[in-house]
Amino acid sequence: MIPRTQLANPKFYLMLFADVLLFCLSLILAYLFRFDFSISQEFSAQLFKILPMTCGVKLFFFFLFGLYRGMWRYTSVSDFWRLLQAILFSQLTIIAIIAYLYHFYGYPRSVFLLDGLIAFFLSGGMRLSIRLFYSSQTGSLSWTRAIFFPFGSEKQGKPVIIVGAGDAGEKVAREILEHGHSLYHLIGFVDDDYRKVGRLVHGLPVLGKVEDLPQLIQKYLVQEVLIAIPSATGKQMRRIIRLCDKAKIKFKTLPGLKDIIDGKVSIKALRDVSYEDLLGRPQVKLDCQEIEGYLKDKVVLVTGAGGSIGSELCRQIVRFDPKLLVLVDSGEANLYSIQMELEHVIGFTKYQTVLAQVQDKKLMEQVFGKYSPQVVFHAAAYKHVPMLEISPWQAVYNNILGTQTIMEVAVRHKAERFVLVSTDKAVRPTNVMGASKRVTELLMPTFNGASTRFMAVRFGNVVGSSGSVIPLFRRQIEKGGPVTVTHPEMTRYFMTIPEAAQLILQAGSMGEGGEIFILEMGTPVKIADMARDLIRLCGKEPDEDIEIVFTGLRPGEKLYEELITEGEGIVSTWHEKIMVLKPEIDGSTNSLQSTERLVKQIEELYLLARKFDGHAIKIKLKEIVPEYEPKDIETVV
Repeated sequence: MIPRTQLANPKFYLMLFADVLLFCLSLILAYLFRFDFSISQEFSAQLFKILPMTCGVKLFFFFLFGLYRGMWRYTSVSDFWRLLQAILFSQLTIIAIIAYLYHFYGYPRSVFLLDGLIAFFLSGGMRLSIRLFYSSQTGSLSWTRAIFFPFGSEKQGKPVIIVGAGDAGEKVAREILEHGHSLYHLIGFVDDDYRKVGRLVHGLPVLGKVEDLPQLIQKYLVQEVLIAIPSATGKQMRRIIRLCDKAKIKFKTLPGLKDIIDGKVSIKALRDVSYEDLLGRPQVKLDCQEIEGYLKDKVVLVTGAGGSIGSELCRQIVRFDPKLLVLVDSGEANLYSIQMELEHVIGFTKYQTVLAQVQDKKLMEQVFGKYSPQVVFHAAAYKHVPMLEISPWQAVYNNILGTQTIMEVAVRHKAERFVLVSTDKAVRPTNVMGASKRVTELLMPTFNGASTRFMAVRFGNVVGSSGSVIPLFRRQIEKGGPVTVTHPEMTRYFMTIPEAAQLILQAGSMGEGGEIFILEMGTPVKIADMARDLIRLCGKEPDEDIEIVFTGLRPGEKLYEELITEGEGIVSTWHEKIMVLKPEIDGSTNSLQSTERLVKQIEELYLLARKFDGHAIKIKLKEIVPEYEPKDIETVV
């Protein structure tokens, strides 16, 4: 079907007429070539006899394959593929008609093969000429260069080299060359695939391997490097950036694969390299059907919805079309921020905000009674380790009492699933924060027998969260230093916020009740190395332009974070990045006597919190969590 707007366009009829002329010309040329430009009267009569039929068949298939629906100034490879299909089917149809009507008696078969080839080149050539003409009119190419060097580069803008001669690099180069981005004058590519070195991409050479960057930058006076390797690992990115730093050159990169829709790789997507690129966490593979199975058309409640993890959970949850998303947070600014993002950026309006503290039992009863959430993600918690060491009662109120309140209300209102966002600091904790989160994990077995399925998800540090060191390091670098690191050997496990949120959703689909899921955190990173990488990303040299100062471990901090491995009680799941600590392996017990003892100990903990007795709180936490090793520090009111 041809759109009505196209039928009202005079250019449509002009192109139709042009194609008819080309169809006639192709058949005439086919006869001329077949008979060495000397056609007898008999074959001339034959030519004009079948000419209307061949033109009509070709026009039919051109309409059928949509060759008059596109804008020819944007002719692409897919258009040429449709053109080839239309010509092929039209020629087969013409041959079938001639065979049926005349049994090919007196008709030279080679004419119809030549006719198809000539028609393809003539029609395709006309479409390509229109594309090149409009390219020249936009200023990206001169008319003569458009004909002979359709992907040439004029010398304007800053000289740049693209790292990566793959699909992403080709698309960025094509956009620079076709659309005349005056910011860049493209010199060529570098790529670690030695088979590409010396070859051309859109007429531009692959100048060498990535390690040749410093010499090529100096030789061609390059002013910027564009990194077009969306799948690069953290190790690869650090190597490229070190080479750029060595040459004292600016650099930008494309987003990761998770952010790129096929065909949307664009020069506009180029951005400064972030620490997430250096971390190089691979893309998370999700079983979207499993996640959709428990989120689609359900009422989902997220506590701590304005926080780093909570807000990302909300962004991920809306992808699965919940019936209603209830956002609970005690921070007005954070809650407003995620509300505005959902409505005005993502375009999701099926939400309800609740400004509240999770330990407010009466209000939580009212919220659950009104909205009846079927799935609960409990991300609300205080997480700042040194701060909670000084004020441990806040960890008791917010982390333990808040969690117990939400759990009890969820059970009373028959929520289907309850996913507790925990931390790897709950493993043999040395601080109040980790101990408080471990207590929340121990609370889950006390609800055995309830219709609500409880599960917890443990993971380590997330890059860019409100409590992450990265924002602090960036502020320190902006001020000219020094960058403060607690200890030269301190290491931490890191993952990105989207990765953590996605794996929490996946773990939520896997839980049968009582599991503690542990996310695979990869290789530990030295905080001092992280600081040096960030300094280099800002175009500075560590220990020269920006000083790194070691301040010593803060209260409650570990030098090395621990992750229990598979040989120590962890069971693998079908997902490569999710492991599970079964309740029986965890050491939790669901006996009535143990449950009563735990509930009593927690009630005693609340009494101590009301007295702001930090020392006694730590002793009681030690009683509840025997592996907790508190440090004696002064607490203040």
